[in-house]
Amino acid sequence: MPRLRRPRSPATLLRRCLAALLAAGALVLALRPPDPPVPAPLPGTPVVTAATDLPAGTTLTAAALSLTELAAAPGGAATDPGALVGRVLAAPLRAGEPVTDVRLVGPGLTALLPSGQVAAPVRLADLAVAGLAGPGDRVDVLATAPDAARAEVVARGALVLAAPDDDGLLVLAVDEATAATLAAAATGATLTLSLPAPP
Repeated sequence: MPRLRRPRSPATLLRRCLAALLAAGALVLALRPPDPPVPAPLPGTPVVTAATDLPAGTTLTAAALSLTELAAAPGGAATDPGALVGRVLAAPLRAGEPVTDVRLVGPGLTALLPSGQVAAPVRLADLAVAGLAGPGDRVDVLATAPDAARAEVVARGALVLAAPDDDGLLVLAVDEATAATLAAAATGATLTLSLPAPP
């Protein structure tokens, strides 16, 4: 008489099914092609940027500057922080903003000159008055001679290129004749400013 096979228990069937699924999963993972390599980011251009917000007139130090890689560097951007130490800002910079030649007192500043004008330094007697003007402002310069009863306007509507330090010095854009008048007035008169209303 033939022997009857005992039916498999549900637990045995479940174990065998799980084992088969695990084996199939391992086979799929083994046969899957490897992930493509992640491309390296394109290198940027290292440029000098402001480490913090810097006002116009700041004398640059190593601590005030950082070297940052930018995908596209602006024209005239500096690349060597050491070469900028001791230079003076002609205009304010925000933290992270590149330091370019036109933001510095020096040759780059002349790029801001309107046609037919020159850069004329003017030192004012009152530091508080000098602090009222910043790059881009238009100012009138008044000169008062030692014995004069009233001031005389020696430059009208001059563009402020820079207010580079805290000793009353401004750099103005004026025509050559006005620059000569300012230089003559500076030898014996007291200079101050007035800020006219915008046109």
